[in-house]
Amino acid sequence: MKEFIEFIAKYLVDEPEAVIVEETIDQERKVNLTLRVKKEDVGKVIGKKGKTVTAMRTLLTAIAAKEDKRAMLEILD
Repeated sequence: MKEFIEFIAKYLVDEPEAVIVEETIDQERKVNLTLRVKKEDVGKVIGKKGKTVTAMRTLLTAIAAKEDKRAMLEILD
């Protein structure tokens, strides 16, 4: 899951080397992902009206469901 979000984010931003994805497992089946990008690139990751980040979260939810887990994505600058 971490690699998937990192892959998508690197293609959306202007500075892909600044993309950092941290993965923490809260409980047995809950995964929290934190995406860090440069301040200038936050808008590109979020997209117009949040459509890009919504799509990323939807795909992440589908991947997590296949592994019988729950996943959350948070974006920080």
